[in-house]
Amino acid sequence: MAEERTIGQLVAQASEDLSALVRYEVALAKAEIKDDVKRGAVAGGMFGAAGYLGFLATITLVITVGYALVAIGLPEWLAFLIITVLLLAVAGLLGLIGVSQAKKIKPPERAIASTKQTLAAVKGSVRP
Repeated sequence: MAEERTIGQLVAQASEDLSALVRYEVALAKAEIKDDVKRGAVAGGMFGAAGYLGFLATITLVITVGYALVAIGLPEWLAFLIITVLLLAVAGLLGLIGVSQAKKIKPPERAIASTKQTLAAVKGSVRP
């Protein structure tokens, strides 16, 4: 007849098995995302370079529009002042939209509740 184990031994074995399972799951996750992380880093670099070049193009476009306004007869100072005021107005509008969107951000309530339930269930099952 097989030797019966105590509750303490069963709990210790379950704890060891759970620890091993978590380690294996972490190792699997690392292996799965390794290549994706590299691709993500390259993609991020490409997006950064594209954003920088787009920024430079925007600067030259603004200068071009300024000189176009000068070409139609406006004094240089007025042409560039008009462009500056328009850019500040757009920046202000985008800032206000950003603030209103940021105020709508809420914590992940379902995830928090689920985690609390899981912790409560684990604590309840560990107690004698």
